[in-house]
Amino acid sequence: MNEEYQIVPIEKPEESAWGIIGGGLSKYNIDQVGDNNFQRLCYALQNSEGEIAGGILGEVYWGWLYVDLLWVKEELRGQGYGHRLLTQLEEEGIKLGAKKAYLDTFSFQVPGFYKDHGYQVFGELQDFPPGHQRYFFKKEL
Repeated sequence: MNEEYQIVPIEKPEESAWGIIGGGLSKYNIDQVGDNNFQRLCYALQNSEGEIAGGILGEVYWGWLYVDLLWVKEELRGQGYGHRLLTQLEEEGIKLGAKKAYLDTFSFQVPGFYKDHGYQVFGELQDFPPGHQRYFFKKEL
């Protein structure tokens, strides 16, 4: 006897469904190609009062570093904080076994910053969002 299933929206997936769906896919992936040695990384740029003014999020798995998010408060841009955050993430990624890195960014998010740090475009989606491009970068660490 088969149960009937419905597709329903989940308001806050990070509190319930995300773990079940992500955990299921993770188990499947490990069954197919082995343990990925997954590690999440996060570095925050904060002032003496603990206010976060920027940061970087990444993940390391299967020998790759994924640069997920990098943000620096507008008035602090151009002062080297982005460089320091990216360098810190890459160095930690290497310590955790990453040999390569990848990320995606948009044409309005200063893709030249990543080119200046040795990343090379390997893919591009035109008009995403309309009037802009989405770039996919990779780098040997």
